Amino acid sequence: MLYNINSLEWDEELLDIFKVPRAILPEVRSSSEIYGEVKIDELNGTKIAGIAGDQQAALFGQACFASGSTKNTYGTGCFMLQNVGDKPVASEHRLLSTVAWQTSGVTEYALEGSVFIGGAVIQWLRDSLGVIEQSSDVEVLAASVTDNGGVYFVPAFAGLGTPHWDQNARGLIIGLTRGTGKAHIARAAVESIAFQTADLLTAMNADSNADLIELRVDGGATTNDALLQFQADILQIPVVRSKTAETTALGTGYLAGLAVGFWASKNELAEHWQADRTFEPQMSSTGSKALTDRWHEAVSRSLNWAK
Repeated sequence: MLYNINSLEWDEELLDIFKVPRAILPEVRSSSEIYGEVKIDELNGTKIAGIAGDQQAALFGQACFASGSTKNTYGTGCFMLQNVGDKPVASEHRLLSTVAWQTSGVTEYALEGSVFIGGAVIQWLRDSLGVIEQSSDVEVLAASVTDNGGVYFVPAFAGLGTPHWDQNARGLIIGLTRGTGKAHIARAAVESIAFQTADLLTAMNADSNADLIELRVDGGATTNDALLQFQADILQIPVVRSKTAETTALGTGYLAGLAVGFWASKNELAEHWQADRTFEPQMSSTGSKALTDRWHEAVSRSLNWAK
């Protein structure tokens, strides 16, 4: 990062180290202001007024405006951001500290972490094992068994991301017996997405000391109701699916709308945001802990495999 997260100015020392001329870099601007206008045909005069990184935009699109509010995007990987307020938090649990956005002269910060293999594990079941024909089939297959049958799937195909950051970790399916079938493996694959997300959120809350009341979620994999129910069970907090799946586009639209006066404030945006469905925990905390402890045992066996 060539700019200083505290001053939001280009870091002259880093520019010197990497021999990047200051003159070729743009001016650092806020996330919500009028930068210019479109000069093309029907769009002529349209204001260009909002800019943000994709995950920061999704955080804004999920109306996570209060410190501690958190969103997770379930795509090929999973990407979680938590609003930490107007001062950056230096992570002690291997997370990234980042600027969330700057609006009306106020800068807010976030903690960020990522899961390398989220929905990609379902694609692997489809493309490499052939146990499903299309990704949406996994929900029915996984639901055909009452539990994972003691099977845990650590999808460390490219190592493990936050909070492990172990590029030498490798994928592991453990707990197989003669009674294990493809449905158990499919269920374990789906559950792995929720387990990894829980590990990420645990690290995040340890840094921020947040007392989370819900997790807002978006992304392609959130069409899987069973995944989100299991996520709520493991986290022991409600999981709230946004009515708008494309929250990155929504967030940039919100930022632009604020700049041109279409919306007056973030409070108005918070009222505009809508939930599609809330998944309440149905599992006991004892049951959740037992499954999570077993997951951690499986993870420990996958670490540092490719020495």
